Amino acid sequence: MVYEPDDIYAFKEKARFWASSFSTVCIMDSNGYPDPYGSLSFRIAVGEKYRYQSSGKESIHKLQSFLDEHHENFIPGYFSYDQDTFFFLPETVLTINCDAVEVEAKNPDEVIRAIETTQVEYQGASFKGKIQSRMSRDEYRDAFNSLKKHILRGDIYEVNLCQEFYADDAQLNPLEAYIELNAVSPTPFSCFFKHDEIAIMSASPERFLCRDKDLVISQPIKGTAPRGRTEAEDQNIIEKLKSSPKEQSENIMIVDLVRNDLTISAELGTVKVEELLGLYSFKQVHQLISTVSCRPKQSIVPTSIITNTFPPGSMTGAPKISAMKLIEQYEASKRGIYSGSVGYFQGNRKFDFNVVIRSLIYDSKQQYLSFHVGGAVTAQSHEEEEYNECILKASAIRQMLSKHKTT
Repeated sequence: MVYEPDDIYAFKEKARFWASSFSTVCIMDSNGYPDPYGSLSFRIAVGEKYRYQSSGKESIHKLQSFLDEHHENFIPGYFSYDQDTFFFLPETVLTINCDAVEVEAKNPDEVIRAIETTQVEYQGASFKGKIQSRMSRDEYRDAFNSLKKHILRGDIYEVNLCQEFYADDAQLNPLEAYIELNAVSPTPFSCFFKHDEIAIMSASPERFLCRDKDLVISQPIKGTAPRGRTEAEDQNIIEKLKSSPKEQSENIMIVDLVRNDLTISAELGTVKVEELLGLYSFKQVHQLISTVSCRPKQSIVPTSIITNTFPPGSMTGAPKISAMKLIEQYEASKRGIYSGSVGYFQGNRKFDFNVVIRSLIYDSKQQYLSFHVGGAVTAQSHEEEEYNECILKASAIRQMLSKHKTT
């Protein structure tokens, strides 16, 4: 069913609040960013017909049978960095493009009526809790310097060092926290995902991996700079970022890693760099983004392509396995859903996944709120600059929580 509301923006607003009443919900919003590889601009999926949930190294492989069973359906979900997996077959899917709403449901008219009669009453994120750092400033410095020693003696070339900020005994309104975060930091791969007691509020600017028929694309981000206060200052920052040998080397090393990862899934000779060191600007930051593509092998299944490239190389380092072992050794907490990926499958020839960064994770049962930030360590990196970059990346989340903190 296709529906054309009088006011598409008001309908979107009502649809988000309507969706939040379901125990399982996924909202994906590209925030109007142009994307030649994208397949949706705004989509909501709610309710469960079936779910797939697993943990451990075999969880991604076992997922394929679930996808085969529900072939051609829209199946959203996520992979955590630590190999936990959750996907579901929704009861209702709404896709909004331009001024039209496509509704897939048992009774589409009933869904439209329910959304149109939804009352939108903003209460705010209503955050209660005290944000703490899992790593002290000295502990971050020690971990950074230790990792740099590994680089200088040739164990690795690059590693992504992350730190967690968290709040115990926290209370939060997840949907409104997401809405506010999306307003403060609108990004092309933002999403709200909730099931059981877990809520993910993501303002991710990064695509991990997508497939559309005979094209697979990965778009790693490496290279970050703040926005300027004036147009002239902003342009000066852009030029410095584009010409920085350090930022360029970080990005190029991960591009090489992604090319290597994609080769496992690709037809011989089809891996190529579509764009190297592209400069993209967002509300909070400028980023260097590269695009790597390939033509997948004819017989390969979607989960194998994911397995061959997961976790995202921009969140590990190079070589990937060695970097991950050092991450386990030097980071002060498990990453969980952070550094993982939220997205969807639709048949064997279509999927799209982000990288879970600039994201809040809230466990309502444990009343635990968490967000991580990180940055690349290379031979050219300076500890204070990398630490300041982490603080910059956390700024949108901290700004939102501080604005809505209640006593």
